[in-house]
Amino acid sequence: MHILLSPLGPGLLVALLLAAVGRRLPGWLRRAAVIVLLGCVMLTTPLGANALVALLERQVQAAPACHAAPHTVVVLAGGFDSEPVDDRDWQALSAASLKRLLAGVALWRQVPGGELVLVGGGPYAVRESDVLGTLAESLGVPSAAIRRERTSRTTWENAMHLARMAPPVPADAWLVSSAIHLPRAATAFGAFGFRPCVVPSDHAWVAPDGAGYVLPQGTAVRKSEAALHELAGEALYRWRAMRLASSES
Repeated sequence: MHILLSPLGPGLLVALLLAAVGRRLPGWLRRAAVIVLLGCVMLTTPLGANALVALLERQVQAAPACHAAPHTVVVLAGGFDSEPVDDRDWQALSAASLKRLLAGVALWRQVPGGELVLVGGGPYAVRESDVLGTLAESLGVPSAAIRRERTSRTTWENAMHLARMAPPVPADAWLVSSAIHLPRAATAFGAFGFRPCVVPSDHAWVAPDGAGYVLPQGTAVRKSEAALHELAGEALYRWRAMRLASSES
């Protein structure tokens, strides 16, 4: 499945198809294959990658203003770069996790008497939310103001497990994550009864800058893969949300 969410996989397959049997294909099919190939090539450039990112990040910009003034800040972990040694191994955190935690703490400081809820288990014995928790404490957040969700491994599980916490997490809460990830996250949290006020910790979109913007680059491929993953995930979560709503009605 991962190869289908990259411009390289489908692009290579179409290129091989055209090279092998292109002349024997019907004209309309050959033209369609060329269009797909050109689209895949475009997604290997910053121009195409950032166009995909914009589809996601504009949803965050267009999100309705939050009027509930929540007292709870929910921060979604963004994974590890390596297996942590213990819950103070902050270097193991990915850049996304660090940015989300810093943005969440900054927001928490603006919420008098607020609560910081750190969400994420991860694949290792040391949990993402535990490492984020010790980092938050080092930044001045009292341990009494921090709650941890330590078992979820996907964004859907983030929302599902948070909805089962006791005492309950308020339905109206700030939801902090990367801008590219927030549309999928908001869909998941909405499915479980939350009314999240989305707060982007960072943005992936980059404005045009020189001729290199239209040339293939490895960073653009990775950005396209991330955006395609989010778009496919959001579509899947919308389908899950509809199924969940129909099963409860």
